[in-house]
Amino acid sequence: MYKKVYVEITNVCNKACSFCKGTKRPPKFMSEDEFSFVLDKIKGKTEYVYFHLMGEPLLHPQIEKFISLAKQKGFKPAITTNGSLLAEKGEALIFAKPYKISVSLHSFEGEETGEFFYYVNNCISFCEKASKNGILTVLRLWNKGFDSGKNETVLRLIEEKFGELEMVSKGFKIADKFYLEFGERFSWPDINIKEITNNIYCYALKDQFGVLVDGTVVPCCLDSDGIINLGNIFTQNIEDILSSKRAEDMRCGFSQRKPSEELCKKCGFATRF
Repeated sequence: MYKKVYVEITNVCNKACSFCKGTKRPPKFMSEDEFSFVLDKIKGKTEYVYFHLMGEPLLHPQIEKFISLAKQKGFKPAITTNGSLLAEKGEALIFAKPYKISVSLHSFEGEETGEFFYYVNNCISFCEKASKNGILTVLRLWNKGFDSGKNETVLRLIEEKFGELEMVSKGFKIADKFYLEFGERFSWPDINIKEITNNIYCYALKDQFGVLVDGTVVPCCLDSDGIINLGNIFTQNIEDILSSKRAEDMRCGFSQRKPSEELCKKCGFATRF
């Protein structure tokens, strides 16, 4: 069993964040039939389905239906969002009740002060309500060194509302099922840059794999353009895809800290391991 499988229900986003590499792939929204097909194919591979690789999942017009469908098929759906659409879609999202919602607050690190305060307070209020409805919620600040002091502002706003916070491994516990998580900013893998290191371990294809919106199976959530194309879930057997020579070479390479793929040698996130 994999710890999680990423399913990209759309690669369309409403923001162009400085930390995000973006994608050159044609814009697409996964249909309900396509999504249901993917879920059936990955059944038994994982318990947790993350509606994310690239794109903003709340832009999908059937996001609530997709959450319900995943739950019906026995999965625990998790959403990662930039939080910009929570004001209009938050109530429906809470009603759909996914297992987890992560809000990437660093999406607004470059915004003007007034808009930033409105955005953060709205995200805090949403997460408070979602957590009280039994949804695991996480406010993420994966931007250490690039926040221009805004991370301290976020922490102060939260403490003004909830009081002193309890420290946990990656940040703070705000309330039951409600957390604030910090992380380092990282560089996305880029096939066009120089090799970062040839000494890399990664959890790709060990703990996770991803399915892009067109069905392309990739080893992790950072292959934004599907460069490591292992196959297509719409036309091939998922078992054959995950046991292919290319996939096995990747697993073997990581176990020896010798990545088999050029893209992996140019991944800033993988250097953490």
